Amino acid sequence: MKENIIKKKSFEFAIRIVKLFQHLQAEKKEYILSKQFLRSGTSVGALVREAEHSESKADFIHKLAIAQKEINETIYWLELMNATEYLTQKEFESINIDAVEIIKLITSIIKTTKYNINN
Repeated sequence: MKENIIKKKSFEFAIRIVKLFQHLQAEKKEYILSKQFLRSGTSVGALVREAEHSESKADFIHKLAIAQKEINETIYWLELMNATEYLTQKEFESINIDAVEIIKLITSIIKTTKYNINN
């Protein structure tokens, strides 16, 4: 059986999100931005899992579109925490690379699915 790359990457990303959240709360004493970041960042993988057992192609696209919005929101929180120096440039770049890869994967899956439906 073929490996589900987006499922794997979104789960690994959620683990990084949780660990960064713990770091921000313990070391930086940051409780507001990090909570929003935790919610949006971990929901991506949950939505990918929901899409895996969608009721239809339209439902599949809908779930992934929400995941796409959530990863985009997560990137916003990363950029904000970087700009306000809760994250170092190195920390930001490391996790942002993963976030950008995930949004590109999700976008590609949505486009491919829509194309396959129409052709």
